[in-house]
Amino acid sequence: MSLDAAASWVAVLAFFAVILKPVGRYMGRVFTGQRTLLDPVFSPLERRLWRWAGIDPQASMTAVQYGTALLATNALWAVFAYLALRAQSHLPFNPQHFPGLTPPLAFNTAVSFVTNTNWQAYAGENTLSYFSQFGVLGFLQWVSPAVGLAALAAFLRALAGRSLGNYFVDLTRAITRLLLPAAVVLAVVLAALGVPETLAAYVHLHPLSGGSTWLPRGPIASWEAIEHLGTNGGGFTAANSANPLENPSPLTNLLEIAAMGLFPVASFYAFGYVTGRPRAAWTLIAVAAAFYLAMLALAYFPEVAGNPVLNRLGLHGTANWVGKELRFGIGGSALFQASSLAFTTGSVNAAPDSMVPLSTLSLFLGLLLNMVFGGDGVGLLNFLMFVILTVFLLGLMVGRTPEFLGKKIETREVSLTALAFLVHPLLILGATALAVSLPAVHDTLNRGPQGLTEILYGFASTAANNGSAMGGLEAGAPFYLWATGVVMLIGRYVSILLLLLVGESLLAKKAVPESPGTMHTDTPLFGGALFGAILVLNALTFLPVMALGPVAETYLLGAHRLF
Repeated sequence: MSLDAAASWVAVLAFFAVILKPVGRYMGRVFTGQRTLLDPVFSPLERRLWRWAGIDPQASMTAVQYGTALLATNALWAVFAYLALRAQSHLPFNPQHFPGLTPPLAFNTAVSFVTNTNWQAYAGENTLSYFSQFGVLGFLQWVSPAVGLAALAAFLRALAGRSLGNYFVDLTRAITRLLLPAAVVLAVVLAALGVPETLAAYVHLHPLSGGSTWLPRGPIASWEAIEHLGTNGGGFTAANSANPLENPSPLTNLLEIAAMGLFPVASFYAFGYVTGRPRAAWTLIAVAAAFYLAMLALAYFPEVAGNPVLNRLGLHGTANWVGKELRFGIGGSALFQASSLAFTTGSVNAAPDSMVPLSTLSLFLGLLLNMVFGGDGVGLLNFLMFVILTVFLLGLMVGRTPEFLGKKIETREVSLTALAFLVHPLLILGATALAVSLPAVHDTLNRGPQGLTEILYGFASTAANNGSAMGGLEAGAPFYLWATGVVMLIGRYVSILLLLLVGESLLAKKAVPESPGTMHTDTPLFGGALFGAILVLNALTFLPVMALGPVAETYLLGAHRLF
């Protein structure tokens, strides 16, 4: 490993280790409604807002009420975004005079940003006005991660024996206490490091080589801040964080990685704080960190080994530089890519389809597991889903009634959790099967396993609400605009709603006193069992299709077959 790569990895891992406890503790205080340093600033404004909206902040909701409020607000935001994107040409702050989006593209884009996916079937700087970018999609970049954090807060309170709380209060506090202060600081830092922040028109340039071109700019620093802190991932420009305007230096590269992992990593400690089980939290952190390190290794070392075809030509030991940024190197690119997939952010600083097939397994690991720290709020929700399934499986193996945090896991909880688990593979495999069965769709792709990989990656990314894509996929085709939109909606909301019902079911149960037969979930033994259960459950689900895609391409590349 190069010194630069090692230093970057150490810096990022050290950052997460340092912020884990203080930020996690702060998140726990926010989730449980305790006083914070920002209360004197925001509490008076929030009280006026709730009074004006007719919301009783002390009124707790049931799981159905919480889920209904969540779906209703998200539906309103999606309709607003769709109409604004369609009417873009009639709205202000459009110095380039971009026309409105077509109905399929407006639908896909609105759904994409409201579900925290930020799948971009358009080129941002060539398609959207400042108002559409900043006023419409920028607004969704604030509220969509707040929805995930609100759902997590309700679920953690239920695990701790408290009521689910009020969705509108959780949503507001997630923005004002978590996202807003962090984003303001990061935006100022990024602007100071050279990221543009302006509403002026694009710059018309005349290069020395002749002709003319436009240099896109805009309120990019503030966009980048909430893009990564909110695990949104949608780039202001089509090249995303590979564009020097969005990510000008190795320092900003590290800052953006740190930002995308800030709340997902700290939320694991918040789980321990809210439930009063810090040892259990450290067990979960260790398992998630093991997967994260495996993703880093898979993303980096195959790229350094290089392409076997190039090696055969005498370029032995030459790293696979295709699609990578010279500013960041193989190490910086691999670290960013793996982190973006681990935290389901979806921003990229290199081309995913330029990675050798073995390295793409790292990206698939993040997409298919969908819980390697994961996105804001929903990452830990998905992780706890696997914890409940593991507790149930271990209980069956040893003949004990499974328990989690002092509550028995019975038929209702297992059924709901199993449904939440199955939604993800059903969406990915079902949509992929539909796509490959349509000749008009798959005929536009690369042949062989690479074509299957592109389709599989696209639907895995949208089902996981990640948003990154391989360049060979024609994301702007009508089929993909509608299909990925539906997958994003189901992938986002079904698991959240089911887990809210699980939380309410556990809340209604009486705590069971600990006995000699109690299965402890805060030990290294349970951590190892959890790691194994996650691997086995996902391998049984996805290994066949992976064998036909990136695994097959890895073997064929070794035989010098290209696609």
